[in-house]
Amino acid sequence: MRHQFTPSYTCFDGHRHVDTGSLQSIALVFKKVMAAGSDTPVLVFDNASGRTIDLDIRGTEAEVLARLPVAAASDAAVTETDGAEADASLQAAARGRGRPKLGVVPREVTLLPRHWEWLGEQPGGASVMLRKLVEEARRAGSDKAQQRKAGERAYHFMQAIAGDLPGFEEATRALFAREPDKFRRCIADWPADVRDHAILLGFDSASAAADH
Repeated sequence: MRHQFTPSYTCFDGHRHVDTGSLQSIALVFKKVMAAGSDTPVLVFDNASGRTIDLDIRGTEAEVLARLPVAAASDAAVTETDGAEADASLQAAARGRGRPKLGVVPREVTLLPRHWEWLGEQPGGASVMLRKLVEEARRAGSDKAQQRKAGERAYHFMQAIAGDLPGFEEATRALFAREPDKFRRCIADWPADVRDHAILLGFDSASAAADH
């Protein structure tokens, strides 16, 4: 089973992974686990943030689902919405054949002579190279932001469920230093489900997860 993060929630019974899925499905899983009784804390995590969430599981399953946040009700419609948007894009493409409009906006750019000289020597000229440089900078900034969010996401999860496990502090340092190999070594002796989910949240979120 490959776990997608948005939207995605995970239930843990102690250090044991129970299930991952939509908020609706995990709320019902949580209710069943609690009804069966457990000697360890049962926690539900929002995989987008790594934080625990509180669920009111009183009453029937229908009552539990009815109390979930309104946003959760729209989770099930994400796939349908994405499909509709894709259809709209295809229709728009079909209507407008030929070269697409780039939406180029002319602005004044002030550079030193050596900058203009270098730009003029690049393939496509100054305008093409400036656009490439801007896109590269945007991607680099986006990558750093995603890495920071992944570190925070994994840390919140680890703090809630693994704060007393050996190597926690060292693992945290490796996590924020973006050292996946060292991170894996630090948590190698942790319970398998906790270890795998921490790696998933911290480093493998872009490609979803390994099987639990």
